[in-house]
Amino acid sequence: MPVRIDAHQHFWRYQPEEYGWIGDDMAGLRRDFLPEDLKPLAEGAGVCATVAVQARCSLKETCWLLELAQANPLIQAVVGWVDLCDPRVRPRLAELARNPRLRGLRHTLQDEPDDRFMLREDFRAGLRQLAAFNLSYDLLIHRRHLPIACELVARFPGQRFIVDHLAKPAVRSGTRQPWARDLARLARYPNVAAKVSGLVTEADWTQWRAGDFDFYFETALETFGPKRLMIGSDWPVCTVAGDYEKVLQLAGNYMQRLSEPEQAMIWGGTAGQWYGLQPKTFHDGAGTLSAAQ
Repeated sequence: MPVRIDAHQHFWRYQPEEYGWIGDDMAGLRRDFLPEDLKPLAEGAGVCATVAVQARCSLKETCWLLELAQANPLIQAVVGWVDLCDPRVRPRLAELARNPRLRGLRHTLQDEPDDRFMLREDFRAGLRQLAAFNLSYDLLIHRRHLPIACELVARFPGQRFIVDHLAKPAVRSGTRQPWARDLARLARYPNVAAKVSGLVTEADWTQWRAGDFDFYFETALETFGPKRLMIGSDWPVCTVAGDYEKVLQLAGNYMQRLSEPEQAMIWGGTAGQWYGLQPKTFHDGAGTLSAAQ
């Protein structure tokens, strides 16, 4: 079995005022989700490492996630949040980057009233600081943001960008365009990778079938290729539409048509490279497994 890295999952201590995005239709998420909840699920699915991603725009949460990562070997990387629009962002990044588990940043761009928020001068000024700390940037965007994301990444050829959830295609309705064209355009930039994650929550939560995702998986493969794709669960958000192992294996089953080295890249190698994870981190009973070929 190739090294399996869950490239996208979350933790939180639930407080209604902090997680307003969890609506009544997601009531099952209105509780704490912590490493001890994820560990048995990850072990059952053969996952040896995860990337914990911010769930709210909070510096306090970022520090908490880093503490969790320090205490839990399963969490090998944290994608946190810092206010990139703050002119004092560089010393803040320097402080946080002292923790080696901080491997990237993210902002909820999808929720900004201004679709072109990511092109603001103050945001771009903050983004320029990431290279000094070797941090990636996760793009949490909707499909309508893809053309704008192209403008952004074109200005930062040296910055690693990772598109979360394939920019949320309209799986429920089966609409394919212009998402597929726009994703292909973004994939032309070699500094962009993508996560095959979060798709079950874009489908019909109770009636989706594996075949509903085939076009979206195929488009991701054709545009990014195995070396720029990674698999993430989006746990616990995914649980509104499917259990942990089933959601992870949904993409894994589709990728079985690829060669073993290509599957290994998607399951762990790509995440290892793009988040700068160290090969010595990953072990099984036989010895060291390499997640960063």
